[in-house]
Amino acid sequence: MEHKQTDISTDTDVPNKTEAAFIVEIKNLSKSFGENHVLTDISINIKKGENLVVLGKSGSGKSVLIKCLVRLMDADKGSIHLLGNDITHLKDGALNEVRKNIGFLFQSAALYDSMTVNENLKFPLRDIKDKTNTEIDTLVKESLESVGLPDAGSLMPSELSGGMRKRIGLARTMILKPELMLYDEPTTGLDPITSKEISKLILEVQKKLQTTSIIITHDIECARITANRMIIIKDGVCAAEGTYKELAQSEDEWVRSFFE
Repeated sequence: MEHKQTDISTDTDVPNKTEAAFIVEIKNLSKSFGENHVLTDISINIKKGENLVVLGKSGSGKSVLIKCLVRLMDADKGSIHLLGNDITHLKDGALNEVRKNIGFLFQSAALYDSMTVNENLKFPLRDIKDKTNTEIDTLVKESLESVGLPDAGSLMPSELSGGMRKRIGLARTMILKPELMLYDEPTTGLDPITSKEISKLILEVQKKLQTTSIIITHDIECARITANRMIIIKDGVCAAEGTYKELAQSEDEWVRSFFE
């Protein structure tokens, strides 16, 4: 299925929030490592409030895509608009301001092992000067309640199960109420029941915060639960796009193989 592009342009170096047609607009993105062409002319648009799931076999370029998206890695060609900003031309300070509106949930949940759960949740708030300690404590409490772990604040990360770590990682990300969420294999290493709980939490975050999300996953059940739309990457290009149902019923045997 071909993508219909809508042009959105900005020459500003100052990050801004906008009511643009797309929260994420990737045009003709390419990235190679020597002779290894990982991404080739990728174009993706994502509307406000949409959950986009990205599928693909190992080495297909999913992680490279998400790193290029926030310029943890620079693409070779193409442009990326996030939240109304052309980040391919932003300087470091302005880029960091855009990143403040983006939440990340990594595979490991990336908690600080030397900090309690409460301290982990407070860490993203360290640069916010207009919040009192009482207001910060309230935000932490609300975040823990939102992921179903209201009594976990005094625990250390080493005392948490894999599913609890993912929940705390999500709570820490939610505390800044990001406009865009990036999930990198959010259910990897979890049992089926916990995986389903995390997938449902992703939906709850979407509804509660009206977030736009990109979900990189191998977990087809996570995709079924969370996706408004899906793309499948093969050999560096978007090989297929559609809803879960459309792709599961595709006439293409390779596409259907992800769902069987």
